[in-house]
Amino acid sequence: MKVILGNAEGLTEEEQLQKVADEEAKEERKQSDSEDEIAKEMATHGRLPNLSFFAFTATPKAKTLEMFGTPDASGIPHAFHIYSMKQAIQEGFILAVLKNYVTYDTYFKIGKKIADDPRYEKSKANKALGKFLSLHPHNLAQKTQIIVEHFRTVTKDKIGGKAKAMVVTGSRLHAVRYYQEFQRYIKKMGYENELGILIAFSGTVHDGGEEYTEVSLNGIKESELPEKFHNGEYQVLLVAEKYQTGFDEPLLHTMFVDKKLSGVKAVQTLSRLNRTCFGKDDTFVLDFVNSAEDIRAAFAPYYEETSIEETTDANIVYELKSKLDEFRVYWQSEIEAFSKAFFKPTKKQGNMDFGVLNSFLDPAVDQYNGLDENEQEEFKSTLAKFVRTYTFLTNIIRLDDADLHKFHAYAKFLQKKLPKRDGGGPIFLDDEVSLQYYRVQKIFEGSIALEQSEPLPNKLHPGKPKPEEEKAPLSELIDKINEKFGTEFTNIDKVLEQIVSDMDANEELRVQARNNSQEHFRFPFNDAFMDVVIGRMAQNQQFCERVLDDAKFGDTVRDLLVGVVYERLRSTTGSGIHP
Repeated sequence: MKVILGNAEGLTEEEQLQKVADEEAKEERKQSDSEDEIAKEMATHGRLPNLSFFAFTATPKAKTLEMFGTPDASGIPHAFHIYSMKQAIQEGFILAVLKNYVTYDTYFKIGKKIADDPRYEKSKANKALGKFLSLHPHNLAQKTQIIVEHFRTVTKDKIGGKAKAMVVTGSRLHAVRYYQEFQRYIKKMGYENELGILIAFSGTVHDGGEEYTEVSLNGIKESELPEKFHNGEYQVLLVAEKYQTGFDEPLLHTMFVDKKLSGVKAVQTLSRLNRTCFGKDDTFVLDFVNSAEDIRAAFAPYYEETSIEETTDANIVYELKSKLDEFRVYWQSEIEAFSKAFFKPTKKQGNMDFGVLNSFLDPAVDQYNGLDENEQEEFKSTLAKFVRTYTFLTNIIRLDDADLHKFHAYAKFLQKKLPKRDGGGPIFLDDEVSLQYYRVQKIFEGSIALEQSEPLPNKLHPGKPKPEEEKAPLSELIDKINEKFGTEFTNIDKVLEQIVSDMDANEELRVQARNNSQEHFRFPFNDAFMDVVIGRMAQNQQFCERVLDDAKFGDTVRDLLVGVVYERLRSTTGSGIHP
Protein backbone atom coordinates (compact mmCIF):
# COMPACT_ATOMS: atom_id res chain seq x y z
CA MET A 1 0.00 0.00 0.00
CA LYS A 2 2.82 2.38 0.88
CA VAL A 3 4.62 1.56 -2.36
CA ILE A 4 1.50 2.36 -4.39
CA LEU A 5 0.24 5.42 -2.51
CA GLY A 6 3.32 6.79 -0.82
CA ASN A 7 5.14 9.99 -1.79
CA ALA A 8 8.45 9.06 -0.21
CA GLU A 9 10.33 12.07 -1.60
CA GLY A 10 7.69 14.75 -0.93
CA LEU A 11 7.27 15.55 -4.63
CA THR A 12 4.46 17.59 -6.12
CA GLU A 13 1.96 15.82 -8.35
CA GLU A 14 3.65 17.11 -11.51
CA GLU A 15 7.07 16.04 -10.23
CA GLN A 16 5.73 12.55 -9.40
CA LEU A 17 4.27 12.19 -12.90
CA GLN A 18 7.56 13.28 -14.41
CA LYS A 19 9.42 10.79 -12.24
CA VAL A 20 7.18 7.96 -13.43
CA ALA A 21 7.77 8.99 -17.04
CA ASP A 22 11.53 9.12 -16.48
CA GLU A 23 11.53 5.68 -14.90
CA GLU A 24 9.53 4.20 -17.75
CA ALA A 25 11.97 5.70 -20.22
CA LYS A 26 14.84 4.33 -18.20
CA GLU A 27 13.24 0.91 -18.24
CA GLU A 28 12.86 1.07 -21.96
CA ARG A 29 16.55 1.87 -22.28
CA LYS A 30 17.18 -1.23 -20.08
CA GLN A 31 19.24 0.74 -17.61
CA SER A 32 17.28 -0.21 -14.47
CA ASP A 33 18.87 -2.85 -12.24
CA SER A 34 18.39 -4.53 -8.86
CA GLU A 35 19.98 -1.66 -6.93
CA ASP A 36 17.30 0.71 -8.26
CA GLU A 37 14.58 -1.66 -7.08
CA ILE A 38 16.15 -1.90 -3.62
CA ALA A 39 16.28 1.90 -3.41
CA LYS A 40 12.61 2.13 -4.42
CA GLU A 41 11.54 -0.28 -1.68
CA MET A 42 13.61 1.43 1.01
CA ALA A 43 12.15 4.81 0.00
CA THR A 44 8.75 3.57 1.24
CA HIS A 45 10.10 2.74 4.71
CA GLY A 46 9.20 4.86 7.72
CA ARG A 47 6.41 7.42 7.90
CA LEU A 48 5.44 9.04 4.60
CA PRO A 49 4.16 12.64 4.55
CA ASN A 50 1.08 12.01 2.41
CA LEU A 51 -0.22 8.89 4.17
CA SER A 52 -2.04 8.47 7.50
CA PHE A 53 -2.98 5.16 9.10
CA PHE A 54 -5.48 4.80 11.96
CA ALA A 55 -6.14 1.91 14.34
CA PHE A 56 -9.14 1.52 16.66
CA THR A 57 -8.76 -1.07 19.43
CA ALA A 58 -9.49 -1.62 23.11
CA THR A 59 -6.38 -3.77 23.59
CA PRO A 60 -3.41 -2.24 21.73
CA LYS A 61 -0.14 -4.14 21.74
CA ALA A 62 3.18 -2.36 22.06
CA LYS A 63 3.75 -2.66 18.31
CA THR A 64 0.29 -1.20 17.67
CA LEU A 65 1.22 1.92 19.62
CA GLU A 66 4.54 2.27 17.80
CA MET A 67 2.93 1.74 14.41
CA PHE A 68 -0.09 4.03 14.81
CA GLY A 69 0.66 6.23 17.84
CA THR A 70 1.48 9.95 17.83
CA PRO A 71 4.97 10.60 19.31
CA ASP A 72 5.22 13.06 22.21
CA ALA A 73 8.12 15.46 22.81
CA SER A 74 10.31 12.58 24.03
CA GLY A 75 9.42 10.38 21.05
CA ILE A 76 7.15 7.97 22.97
CA PRO A 77 3.99 7.23 20.90
CA HIS A 78 0.52 7.70 22.39
CA ALA A 79 -3.03 7.10 21.17
CA PHE A 80 -4.65 10.12 19.50
CA HIS A 81 -7.75 9.59 21.68
CA ILE A 82 -8.59 7.44 24.70
CA TYR A 83 -11.81 6.13 26.17
CA SER A 84 -10.32 3.99 28.91
CA MET A 85 -11.62 0.85 30.58
CA LYS A 86 -11.67 2.76 33.87
CA GLN A 87 -13.80 5.56 32.41
CA ALA A 88 -16.14 3.12 30.67
CA ILE A 89 -16.69 1.26 33.96
CA GLN A 90 -17.23 4.48 35.93
CA GLU A 91 -19.77 5.73 33.38
CA GLY A 92 -21.63 2.42 33.38
CA PHE A 93 -20.91 1.58 29.77
CA ILE A 94 -19.30 -1.75 30.75
CA LEU A 95 -19.07 -3.81 33.96
CA ALA A 96 -15.90 -4.52 35.95
CA VAL A 97 -15.21 -8.20 35.27
CA LEU A 98 -12.53 -8.58 37.98
CA LYS A 99 -14.72 -7.52 40.90
CA ASN A 100 -15.82 -11.06 41.83
CA TYR A 101 -12.98 -13.44 41.05
CA VAL A 102 -12.18 -16.87 42.50
CA THR A 103 -9.12 -18.94 41.71
CA TYR A 104 -8.61 -22.65 42.37
CA ASP A 105 -5.44 -24.68 42.28
CA THR A 106 -5.02 -28.37 41.54
CA TYR A 107 -2.67 -30.61 43.52
CA PHE A 108 -1.89 -34.07 42.26
CA LYS A 109 0.58 -36.92 42.22
CA ILE A 110 1.13 -39.13 39.17
CA GLY A 111 2.63 -42.60 39.50
CA LYS A 112 4.17 -45.04 37.02
CA LYS A 113 2.09 -48.21 36.53
CA ILE A 114 4.44 -50.22 34.28
CA ALA A 115 7.55 -52.21 35.22
CA ASP A 116 9.74 -50.67 32.51
CA ASP A 117 11.18 -47.20 32.85
CA PRO A 118 11.34 -45.80 29.29
CA ARG A 119 13.01 -42.47 28.51
CA TYR A 120 11.22 -39.64 26.71
CA GLU A 121 12.10 -36.22 25.45
CA LYS A 122 11.50 -33.92 28.44
CA SER A 123 9.30 -31.27 26.79
CA LYS A 124 7.07 -33.83 25.10
CA ALA A 125 6.76 -35.92 28.25
CA ASN A 126 5.72 -32.84 30.25
CA LYS A 127 3.06 -31.99 27.67
CA ALA A 128 1.83 -35.58 27.65
CA LEU A 129 1.60 -35.70 31.45
CA GLY A 130 -0.17 -32.35 31.51
CA LYS A 131 -2.64 -33.61 28.94
CA PHE A 132 -3.09 -36.85 30.89
CA LEU A 133 -4.01 -34.92 34.03
CA SER A 134 -6.22 -32.29 32.37
CA LEU A 135 -8.21 -34.94 30.47
CA HIS A 136 -8.32 -37.43 33.34
CA PRO A 137 -11.96 -38.42 34.03
CA HIS A 138 -11.55 -37.64 37.75
CA ASN A 139 -10.23 -34.13 37.00
CA LEU A 140 -13.07 -33.38 34.56
CA ALA A 141 -15.67 -34.88 36.91
CA GLN A 142 -14.52 -32.83 39.91
CA LYS A 143 -14.44 -29.56 37.96
CA THR A 144 -17.75 -30.28 36.24
CA GLN A 145 -19.40 -30.75 39.63
CA ILE A 146 -17.98 -27.45 40.88
CA ILE A 147 -19.13 -25.62 37.72
CA VAL A 148 -22.62 -27.04 37.56
CA GLU A 149 -23.38 -26.65 41.27
CA HIS A 150 -22.08 -23.09 41.32
CA PHE A 151 -24.24 -22.24 38.34
CA ARG A 152 -27.32 -23.75 39.95
CA THR A 153 -26.82 -22.15 43.36
CA VAL A 154 -25.59 -18.70 42.29
CA THR A 155 -25.58 -17.84 38.59
CA LYS A 156 -28.98 -19.06 37.45
CA ASP A 157 -30.84 -16.56 39.68
CA LYS A 158 -28.91 -13.56 38.32
CA ILE A 159 -30.40 -11.13 35.77
CA GLY A 160 -33.91 -12.14 36.72
CA GLY A 161 -33.17 -15.83 36.18
CA LYS A 162 -31.81 -15.29 32.64
CA ALA A 163 -28.05 -15.38 33.39
CA LYS A 164 -25.73 -17.42 31.17
CA ALA A 165 -22.30 -18.94 31.75
CA MET A 166 -19.32 -19.73 29.52
CA VAL A 167 -16.74 -22.47 30.17
CA VAL A 168 -13.38 -21.72 28.54
CA THR A 169 -11.53 -24.99 27.84
CA GLY A 170 -7.94 -25.67 26.87
CA SER A 171 -8.54 -27.41 23.52
CA ARG A 172 -11.23 -28.80 21.23
CA LEU A 173 -10.74 -32.25 22.76
CA HIS A 174 -11.13 -30.78 26.25
CA ALA A 175 -14.37 -29.11 25.14
CA VAL A 176 -15.78 -32.40 23.81
CA ARG A 177 -14.78 -34.35 26.94
CA TYR A 178 -16.25 -31.61 29.14
CA TYR A 179 -19.47 -31.71 27.11
CA GLN A 180 -19.75 -35.45 27.66
CA GLU A 181 -19.04 -35.11 31.38
CA PHE A 182 -21.60 -32.31 31.69
CA GLN A 183 -24.23 -34.53 30.05
CA ARG A 184 -23.39 -37.43 32.37
CA TYR A 185 -23.50 -35.29 35.51
CA ILE A 186 -26.70 -33.46 34.53
CA LYS A 187 -28.45 -36.79 33.84
CA LYS A 188 -27.11 -38.33 37.05
CA MET A 189 -28.40 -35.42 39.15
CA GLY A 190 -31.69 -35.04 37.27
CA TYR A 191 -31.01 -31.50 36.09
CA GLU A 192 -32.19 -32.05 32.49
CA ASN A 193 -35.12 -29.65 32.79
CA GLU A 194 -33.13 -26.77 34.25
CA LEU A 195 -29.74 -26.83 32.52
CA GLY A 196 -29.10 -26.83 28.76
CA ILE A 197 -25.57 -27.11 27.34
CA LEU A 198 -24.11 -25.92 24.02
CA ILE A 199 -20.58 -26.37 22.68
CA ALA A 200 -18.57 -24.24 20.24
CA PHE A 201 -15.42 -25.30 18.37
CA SER A 202 -14.21 -25.43 14.80
CA GLY A 203 -13.55 -28.44 12.60
CA THR A 204 -13.78 -32.10 13.62
CA VAL A 205 -12.50 -33.74 16.81
CA HIS A 206 -11.40 -37.39 16.64
CA ASP A 207 -11.58 -39.21 19.98
CA GLY A 208 -11.66 -42.94 20.68
CA GLY A 209 -12.55 -43.80 17.10
CA GLU A 210 -15.46 -41.35 17.07
CA GLU A 211 -15.81 -38.05 15.19
CA TYR A 212 -17.43 -35.00 16.76
CA THR A 213 -18.40 -31.63 15.32
CA GLU A 214 -20.12 -28.65 16.88
CA VAL A 215 -23.21 -29.27 14.75
CA SER A 216 -23.43 -32.99 15.53
CA LEU A 217 -23.25 -32.40 19.28
CA ASN A 218 -25.57 -29.38 19.44
CA GLY A 219 -28.08 -30.59 16.88
CA ILE A 220 -28.46 -27.07 15.49
CA LYS A 221 -26.83 -25.11 12.67
CA GLU A 222 -23.61 -23.29 13.49
CA SER A 223 -25.15 -19.93 12.53
CA GLU A 224 -28.06 -20.52 14.95
CA LEU A 225 -25.89 -20.90 18.05
CA PRO A 226 -25.75 -17.23 19.22
CA GLU A 227 -29.52 -16.82 18.99
CA LYS A 228 -30.24 -20.22 20.59
CA PHE A 229 -27.86 -19.44 23.45
CA HIS A 230 -29.53 -16.07 24.01
CA ASN A 231 -32.95 -17.67 24.44
CA GLY A 232 -34.10 -19.60 27.51
CA GLU A 233 -33.41 -23.19 26.43
CA TYR A 234 -29.61 -23.13 26.96
CA GLN A 235 -27.68 -21.72 29.93
CA VAL A 236 -24.04 -22.85 29.55
CA LEU A 237 -21.72 -22.57 26.53
CA LEU A 238 -18.52 -24.64 26.38
CA VAL A 239 -15.93 -23.06 24.08
CA ALA A 240 -12.50 -23.85 22.65
CA GLU A 241 -11.09 -20.61 21.15
CA LYS A 242 -14.38 -19.88 19.42
CA TYR A 243 -16.43 -17.04 20.97
CA GLN A 244 -13.53 -16.04 23.26
CA THR A 245 -13.27 -12.77 21.32
CA GLY A 246 -15.90 -10.61 19.67
CA PHE A 247 -18.87 -12.47 21.19
CA ASP A 248 -21.55 -10.02 22.34
CA GLU A 249 -24.03 -11.60 24.72
CA PRO A 250 -25.28 -9.22 27.47
CA LEU A 251 -26.83 -12.10 29.46
CA LEU A 252 -23.39 -13.71 29.93
CA HIS A 253 -22.76 -13.31 33.66
CA THR A 254 -20.34 -16.05 34.74
CA MET A 255 -17.17 -17.51 33.24
CA PHE A 256 -15.43 -20.73 34.29
CA VAL A 257 -11.82 -20.76 33.04
CA ASP A 258 -9.85 -23.99 32.57
CA LYS A 259 -7.22 -22.63 30.23
CA LYS A 260 -4.01 -20.65 30.60
CA LEU A 261 -4.66 -17.01 29.68
CA SER A 262 -2.21 -14.11 29.51
CA GLY A 263 -1.83 -10.63 28.05
CA VAL A 264 -4.31 -9.45 25.46
CA LYS A 265 -5.90 -12.90 25.25
CA ALA A 266 -6.88 -12.78 28.93
CA VAL A 267 -8.39 -9.30 28.59
CA GLN A 268 -10.34 -10.17 25.44
CA THR A 269 -11.65 -13.45 26.85
CA LEU A 270 -12.81 -12.17 30.24
CA SER A 271 -14.28 -9.05 28.64
CA ARG A 272 -17.04 -11.22 27.14
CA LEU A 273 -18.69 -10.66 30.54
CA ASN A 274 -18.57 -6.86 30.57
CA ARG A 275 -21.70 -6.15 28.49
CA THR A 276 -24.51 -4.42 30.37
CA CYS A 277 -28.24 -5.12 30.30
CA PHE A 278 -31.28 -4.47 32.48
CA GLY A 279 -30.97 -6.35 35.78
CA LYS A 280 -27.26 -7.15 35.38
CA ASP A 281 -25.24 -5.45 38.11
CA ASP A 282 -22.23 -7.77 38.54
CA THR A 283 -20.22 -10.61 36.97
CA PHE A 284 -18.35 -13.64 38.31
CA VAL A 285 -15.24 -15.59 37.26
CA LEU A 286 -14.07 -18.95 38.61
CA ASP A 287 -10.57 -19.75 37.37
CA PHE A 288 -8.97 -23.21 37.68
CA VAL A 289 -5.68 -22.31 35.99
CA ASN A 290 -4.60 -18.68 36.31
CA SER A 291 -3.62 -16.87 39.50
CA ALA A 292 -5.14 -13.56 40.58
CA GLU A 293 -1.77 -11.87 40.02
CA ASP A 294 -1.51 -13.27 36.48
CA ILE A 295 -4.89 -11.77 35.61
CA ARG A 296 -4.13 -8.44 37.30
CA ALA A 297 -0.89 -8.19 35.31
CA ALA A 298 -2.76 -8.92 32.06
CA PHE A 299 -5.38 -6.20 32.68
CA ALA A 300 -3.10 -3.54 34.18
CA PRO A 301 -1.83 -2.04 30.88
CA TYR A 302 -5.40 -1.51 29.61
CA TYR A 303 -7.08 0.01 32.68
CA GLU A 304 -6.31 3.65 31.90
CA GLU A 305 -3.98 4.79 29.13
CA THR A 306 -2.05 2.00 27.46
CA SER A 307 1.55 3.08 27.11
CA ILE A 308 5.07 1.82 26.53
CA GLU A 309 8.22 2.79 28.41
CA GLU A 310 10.40 3.04 25.33
CA THR A 311 10.34 2.62 21.58
CA THR A 312 12.02 -0.31 19.89
CA ASP A 313 15.75 0.23 19.50
CA ALA A 314 16.68 -0.08 15.81
CA ASN A 315 19.99 -1.67 16.82
CA ILE A 316 18.12 -4.88 17.64
CA VAL A 317 18.08 -5.89 13.97
CA TYR A 318 21.86 -5.51 13.78
CA GLU A 319 22.28 -7.54 16.99
CA LEU A 320 20.07 -10.29 15.57
CA LYS A 321 21.99 -10.23 12.28
CA SER A 322 25.30 -10.56 14.15
CA LYS A 323 23.96 -13.49 16.13
CA LEU A 324 22.87 -15.19 12.90
CA ASP A 325 26.28 -14.56 11.31
CA GLU A 326 27.96 -16.52 14.12
CA PHE A 327 26.33 -19.75 12.93
CA ARG A 328 28.15 -19.49 9.55
CA VAL A 329 25.14 -20.90 7.73
CA TYR A 330 25.27 -18.47 4.77
CA TRP A 331 27.86 -16.40 2.92
CA GLN A 332 27.63 -12.78 1.79
CA SER A 333 28.29 -13.82 -1.80
CA GLU A 334 25.12 -15.99 -1.72
CA ILE A 335 23.06 -13.08 -0.37
CA GLU A 336 24.37 -10.75 -3.09
CA ALA A 337 23.67 -13.27 -5.85
CA PHE A 338 20.17 -13.91 -4.45
CA SER A 339 19.45 -10.17 -4.32
CA LYS A 340 20.41 -9.57 -7.95
CA ALA A 341 17.87 -12.18 -9.03
CA PHE A 342 15.18 -11.30 -6.50
CA PHE A 343 15.26 -7.52 -7.02
CA LYS A 344 15.40 -7.75 -10.80
CA PRO A 345 12.74 -5.37 -12.26
CA THR A 346 9.39 -7.14 -12.66
CA LYS A 347 9.34 -6.74 -16.43
CA LYS A 348 12.64 -8.63 -16.65
CA GLN A 349 11.74 -11.55 -14.38
CA GLY A 350 11.07 -14.99 -15.83
CA ASN A 351 10.26 -18.49 -14.61
CA MET A 352 13.93 -19.41 -14.59
CA ASP A 353 14.58 -16.84 -11.85
CA PHE A 354 12.70 -18.92 -9.27
CA GLY A 355 15.06 -21.82 -9.82
CA VAL A 356 18.00 -19.43 -9.58
CA LEU A 357 16.75 -18.12 -6.22
CA ASN A 358 16.60 -21.66 -4.84
CA SER A 359 20.13 -22.38 -5.99
CA PHE A 360 21.40 -19.53 -3.78
CA LEU A 361 19.42 -20.79 -0.77
CA ASP A 362 20.36 -24.47 -0.99
CA PRO A 363 23.94 -24.06 0.35
CA ALA A 364 22.60 -22.39 3.51
CA VAL A 365 20.08 -25.22 3.99
CA ASP A 366 22.93 -27.74 3.75
CA GLN A 367 24.95 -25.82 6.34
CA TYR A 368 21.89 -25.61 8.61
CA ASN A 369 21.41 -29.39 8.41
CA GLY A 370 24.96 -29.78 9.71
CA LEU A 371 24.15 -28.00 12.99
CA ASP A 372 23.08 -29.94 16.08
CA GLU A 373 19.42 -29.80 17.13
CA ASN A 374 19.85 -27.04 19.71
CA GLU A 375 21.77 -24.85 17.26
CA GLN A 376 19.12 -25.44 14.58
CA GLU A 377 16.35 -24.35 16.95
CA GLU A 378 18.26 -21.25 18.03
CA PHE A 379 19.15 -20.27 14.45
CA LYS A 380 15.60 -20.77 13.18
CA SER A 381 14.00 -18.79 16.04
CA THR A 382 16.54 -15.96 15.68
CA LEU A 383 15.97 -15.85 11.92
CA ALA A 384 12.19 -15.60 12.42
CA LYS A 385 12.70 -12.86 15.01
CA PHE A 386 14.91 -10.90 12.62
CA VAL A 387 12.33 -11.09 9.80
CA ARG A 388 9.49 -9.95 12.09
CA THR A 389 11.49 -7.17 13.71
CA TYR A 390 12.89 -5.75 10.45
CA THR A 391 9.44 -5.78 8.84
CA PHE A 392 7.98 -3.96 11.84
CA LEU A 393 10.77 -1.40 12.23
CA THR A 394 10.83 -0.35 8.58
CA ASN A 395 7.14 0.54 8.84
CA ILE A 396 7.97 3.27 11.36
CA ILE A 397 11.57 4.32 10.60
CA ARG A 398 13.98 4.40 7.67
CA LEU A 399 17.18 2.44 8.15
CA ASP A 400 18.52 3.17 4.64
CA ASP A 401 20.77 0.12 4.80
CA ALA A 402 20.81 -1.66 1.44
CA ASP A 403 22.84 -4.62 2.72
CA LEU A 404 20.39 -5.22 5.55
CA HIS A 405 17.45 -4.95 3.15
CA LYS A 406 19.03 -7.55 0.89
CA PHE A 407 19.54 -9.87 3.84
CA HIS A 408 15.91 -9.40 4.91
CA ALA A 409 14.68 -10.58 1.50
CA TYR A 410 17.09 -13.52 1.63
CA ALA A 411 16.09 -14.38 5.23
CA LYS A 412 12.36 -14.48 4.42
CA PHE A 413 12.91 -17.12 1.75
CA LEU A 414 15.48 -19.05 3.77
CA GLN A 415 13.08 -19.19 6.72
CA LYS A 416 10.46 -20.95 4.56
CA LYS A 417 13.00 -23.34 3.03
CA LEU A 418 14.56 -24.60 6.28
CA PRO A 419 13.34 -28.14 7.03
CA LYS A 420 10.95 -28.63 9.91
CA ARG A 421 12.33 -30.55 12.84
CA ASP A 422 11.17 -34.15 12.87
CA GLY A 423 9.85 -34.40 16.39
CA GLY A 424 8.23 -37.77 15.83
CA GLY A 425 4.80 -36.47 16.85
CA PRO A 426 3.27 -36.30 20.33
CA ILE A 427 3.65 -39.08 22.87
CA PHE A 428 0.85 -40.63 24.90
CA LEU A 429 1.39 -41.86 28.44
CA ASP A 430 -2.16 -42.76 29.45
CA ASP A 431 -1.32 -46.48 29.70
CA GLU A 432 1.94 -45.91 31.57
CA VAL A 433 0.97 -43.57 34.40
CA SER A 434 -1.81 -43.34 36.99
CA LEU A 435 -3.30 -40.54 39.07
CA GLN A 436 -2.52 -41.30 42.73
CA TYR A 437 -3.35 -38.03 44.50
CA TYR A 438 -5.75 -35.27 43.46
CA ARG A 439 -7.23 -32.21 45.15
CA VAL A 440 -8.86 -29.00 43.88
CA GLN A 441 -8.69 -26.18 46.41
CA LYS A 442 -9.84 -22.56 46.46
CA ILE A 443 -6.84 -20.20 46.64
CA PHE A 444 -8.26 -16.70 46.16
CA GLU A 445 -11.66 -15.07 46.43
CA GLY A 446 -12.37 -11.36 46.08
CA SER A 447 -11.78 -8.38 43.83
CA ILE A 448 -8.66 -8.07 41.68
CA ALA A 449 -7.85 -4.38 42.11
CA LEU A 450 -6.63 -2.26 39.21
CA GLU A 451 -5.26 1.01 40.56
CA GLN A 452 -3.44 2.42 37.56
CA SER A 453 -2.16 1.32 34.19
CA GLU A 454 1.27 -0.20 33.79
CA PRO A 455 3.37 0.20 30.62
CA LEU A 456 3.39 -2.69 28.18
CA PRO A 457 6.71 -4.56 28.02
CA ASN A 458 8.47 -3.57 24.82
CA LYS A 459 12.10 -4.58 25.28
CA LEU A 460 13.51 -6.73 22.50
CA HIS A 461 16.86 -8.46 22.78
CA PRO A 462 18.56 -11.16 20.72
CA GLY A 463 18.59 -13.58 23.64
CA LYS A 464 21.01 -14.06 26.52
CA PRO A 465 22.11 -17.19 28.37
CA LYS A 466 20.60 -17.57 31.82
CA PRO A 467 23.19 -16.81 34.53
CA GLU A 468 24.07 -19.50 37.07
CA GLU A 469 22.17 -19.19 40.33
CA GLU A 470 24.15 -18.17 43.38
CA LYS A 471 24.83 -20.84 45.99
CA ALA A 472 23.87 -20.41 49.64
CA PRO A 473 24.06 -22.55 52.80
CA LEU A 474 20.91 -24.28 54.03
CA SER A 475 20.66 -22.06 57.11
CA GLU A 476 20.52 -18.98 54.91
CA LEU A 477 17.77 -20.54 52.81
CA ILE A 478 15.74 -21.27 55.94
CA ASP A 479 16.13 -17.66 57.06
CA LYS A 480 14.87 -16.46 53.68
CA ILE A 481 11.76 -18.63 53.94
CA ASN A 482 10.99 -17.37 57.44
CA GLU A 483 11.62 -13.76 56.44
CA LYS A 484 9.40 -13.96 53.35
CA PHE A 485 6.49 -15.96 54.76
CA GLY A 486 6.66 -15.35 58.48
CA THR A 487 6.47 -19.09 59.10
CA GLU A 488 6.04 -20.43 62.59
CA PHE A 489 7.06 -24.01 61.85
CA THR A 490 9.07 -25.78 64.51
CA ASN A 491 12.13 -27.76 63.45
CA ILE A 492 11.88 -26.40 59.89
CA ASP A 493 15.58 -27.09 59.45
CA LYS A 494 14.96 -30.79 60.12
CA VAL A 495 12.03 -30.85 57.69
CA LEU A 496 14.09 -29.30 54.90
CA GLU A 497 17.00 -31.59 55.65
CA GLN A 498 14.66 -34.59 55.41
CA ILE A 499 13.49 -33.41 51.97
CA VAL A 500 17.09 -32.97 50.84
CA SER A 501 18.01 -36.41 52.22
CA ASP A 502 15.09 -38.08 50.45
CA MET A 503 16.30 -36.61 47.19
CA ASP A 504 19.88 -37.59 48.01
CA ALA A 505 18.71 -41.22 47.99
CA ASN A 506 17.23 -40.88 44.51
CA GLU A 507 19.85 -42.40 42.19
CA GLU A 508 18.03 -41.34 39.02
CA LEU A 509 18.03 -37.76 40.26
CA ARG A 510 21.76 -38.07 41.03
CA VAL A 511 22.42 -39.07 37.40
CA GLN A 512 20.42 -36.05 36.21
CA ALA A 513 22.45 -33.74 38.47
CA ARG A 514 25.78 -35.03 37.19
CA ASN A 515 24.81 -34.89 33.52
CA ASN A 516 23.00 -31.54 33.41
CA SER A 517 23.45 -27.91 34.32
CA GLN A 518 21.53 -26.65 37.35
CA GLU A 519 19.11 -24.91 34.99
CA HIS A 520 18.19 -28.19 33.27
CA PHE A 521 18.33 -30.13 36.55
CA ARG A 522 15.42 -28.01 37.79
CA PHE A 523 12.93 -30.02 35.68
CA PRO A 524 13.54 -33.47 37.24
CA PHE A 525 13.99 -31.75 40.62
CA ASN A 526 10.52 -30.18 40.43
CA ASP A 527 8.99 -33.57 39.63
CA ALA A 528 10.77 -35.28 42.55
CA PHE A 529 10.06 -32.43 44.97
CA MET A 530 6.27 -32.90 44.89
CA ASP A 531 6.64 -36.66 45.37
CA VAL A 532 8.85 -36.11 48.44
CA VAL A 533 6.51 -33.52 49.97
CA ILE A 534 3.47 -35.79 49.58
CA GLY A 535 5.48 -38.74 50.91
CA ARG A 536 6.40 -36.71 54.01
CA MET A 537 2.80 -35.68 54.79
CA ALA A 538 2.44 -38.07 57.73
CA GLN A 539 5.61 -36.91 59.54
CA ASN A 540 5.38 -33.20 58.75
CA GLN A 541 1.74 -32.50 58.00
CA GLN A 542 1.72 -28.76 58.82
CA PHE A 543 4.72 -27.94 56.66
CA CYS A 544 3.72 -30.17 53.74
CA GLU A 545 0.17 -28.84 53.67
CA ARG A 546 1.58 -25.30 53.51
CA VAL A 547 3.71 -26.31 50.52
CA LEU A 548 0.68 -27.83 48.76
CA ASP A 549 -1.86 -25.16 49.68
CA ASP A 550 0.24 -21.99 49.29
CA ALA A 551 1.60 -21.89 45.73
CA LYS A 552 3.92 -18.95 46.43
CA PHE A 553 5.38 -20.62 49.52
CA GLY A 554 5.86 -23.91 47.68
CA ASP A 555 7.59 -22.19 44.76
CA THR A 556 9.93 -20.40 47.16
CA VAL A 557 10.91 -23.61 48.96
CA ARG A 558 11.54 -25.28 45.61
CA ASP A 559 13.66 -22.42 44.31
CA LEU A 560 15.78 -22.32 47.44
CA LEU A 561 16.36 -26.08 47.69
CA VAL A 562 17.17 -26.86 44.06
CA GLY A 563 20.74 -25.53 44.39
CA VAL A 564 21.38 -27.42 47.63
CA VAL A 565 20.12 -30.72 46.19
CA TYR A 566 22.00 -30.17 42.94
CA GLU A 567 25.35 -29.62 44.67
CA ARG A 568 24.86 -32.51 47.11
CA LEU A 569 23.96 -35.00 44.38
CA ARG A 570 26.93 -33.96 42.25
CA SER A 571 29.43 -34.17 45.10
CA THR A 572 28.40 -37.44 46.77
CA THR A 573 28.27 -41.06 45.66
CA GLY A 574 25.21 -42.10 47.63
CA SER A 575 24.23 -41.79 51.27
CA GLY A 576 22.93 -45.17 52.32
CA ILE A 577 20.16 -44.99 54.92
CA HIS A 578 18.21 -41.77 55.34
CA PRO A 579 15.62 -40.61 57.84
